Amino acid sequence: MTTATTALPTTPEARKRPGSGRLRALRKNRLALTGGIIAAVFVLAALLAPLIAPYDPAQPNFGNVLAEPSWAHWLGTDDLGRDQLSRIVYGARASMQVGLVAVVLAFVIGVPLGLVGGYYGRFADSTISRLTDTMLAFPFLVLAVGLAAILGPSLTNATIAIGISQIPAVIRITRAETLRLRHVDYVGAAIANGGGDGTVLFRHILPNATSALIVQATVGIPAAIIGEALLSFLGLGVQPPAPSLGVMLSGAQSFLAPAPWLAVFPGLAIVAATLAFNLLGDGLRDVLDPRGGTR
Repeated sequence: MTTATTALPTTPEARKRPGSGRLRALRKNRLALTGGIIAAVFVLAALLAPLIAPYDPAQPNFGNVLAEPSWAHWLGTDDLGRDQLSRIVYGARASMQVGLVAVVLAFVIGVPLGLVGGYYGRFADSTISRLTDTMLAFPFLVLAVGLAAILGPSLTNATIAIGISQIPAVIRITRAETLRLRHVDYVGAAIANGGGDGTVLFRHILPNATSALIVQATVGIPAAIIGEALLSFLGLGVQPPAPSLGVMLSGAQSFLAPAPWLAVFPGLAIVAATLAFNLLGDGLRDVLDPRGGTR
């Protein structure tokens, strides 16, 4: 009696991990790779701000007011003699804090609502959709400014306002993915095998919606960074003398002619941070797109 054995594939291609193709594709996308590197630099600068900043960002030096960029102060000083580089580093920390925390807040609230609306439909979906449409009737920044004005000026309240303003977009993305996934075969098989709603939602639908949610997160972070800069510029976010990119731009208005670097460098920091996360998000969208990527 002989038994037939099936040889396992031993080629390098057969031993590749499922995500290796997407990782290689992301590496080949130079714009996404550049965006990821710049974004990582901003995150590291935010985490290591006390070690990177050469001076105390809030300590004035009235003997060195409006100094031009030099070896002592690479990006110059402001009208109180404070080092611009140190203030930008700490301002990036505030921006990253708002960007990450606001997106997490939006996901914690928006993802469950999107799952419930897309999976159960009917009254739950109608109620959640009407609430989402009502919030989407206001532009993102207008809604954030209104909520921050109601809550009061502070970094925490600005973070909450921006996070709430991003909830509708997260709900729509999650709901759309849930509507798409609840009709696929493996979800139907899980229901037929007696899987409860929690099992279907959190073991089958949510993990397969992760790609779209990751892309949404990389889109939400730069929007939150711009929102924080706007709120701080208007006096509704970080309060002076605490450093913030928006606060720095607000204080630079009176010195655009004699000291243009006060506005140029914080503005470039905002542009670089938002552009980096947008490039990374575009690259992730191309790689994780189920219609274009490998499954």
